Amino acid sequence: MRDAAATVNGEYLMYCDKPFVRENNTICYGDMTDDYVLFMFILTNKTVEGAGGKKVEIPDQILVQILSTDMSKKPSDRVAKQFNKSGLYEAMDIGLIWLDKLNKK
Repeated sequence: MRDAAATVNGEYLMYCDKPFVRENNTICYGDMTDDYVLFMFILTNKTVEGAGGKKVEIPDQILVQILSTDMSKKPSDRVAKQFNKSGLYEAMDIGLIWLDKLNKK
């Protein structure tokens, strides 16, 4: 089995010197060399009125998971923290607090 950090190639959006990657309704933030990474799953979207009256779809309900990067653990044992939040900002805000806390242990 190859190391997960070695399988990631390419350039990604960086936030606070860590990769921030979105594919469809899944967002992953963090460095695979750390003990934990942040995963956010967009469960629902909502439509709001943007600039000029244009309708814009934004993430609404988010499932947040802090996952261990230890690939020797069973997938169910890798979930260190899990919660739901309304809105991407709130999910990211609380998720980053927990991610930082767990990576400092």
